[in-house]
Amino acid sequence: MTLDKHKIDGLIQITVKVLPAVEFDNLLIQAGYNKIGSAPAQGNRLKSWWSHSIYARVEAIYSSDGAVAITAYHVDF
Repeated sequence: MTLDKHKIDGLIQITVKVLPAVEFDNLLIQAGYNKIGSAPAQGNRLKSWWSHSIYARVEAIYSSDGAVAITAYHVDF
């Protein structure tokens, strides 16, 4: 799972495997996404959901401490 494997609508293609969570979250916010929730994820990681008025919802997976964004992808509305 890496950030560079998926295209997120409204963002330029991410070309690195991971990003600091603050940097990744800021990219989503600048593109008009809003964080709508979070929960524990498999493998001792954190999961967050982001909504947008036009684009499909994004699910993002972070490190266990929430400091690093590991992957993100679109999920059905």
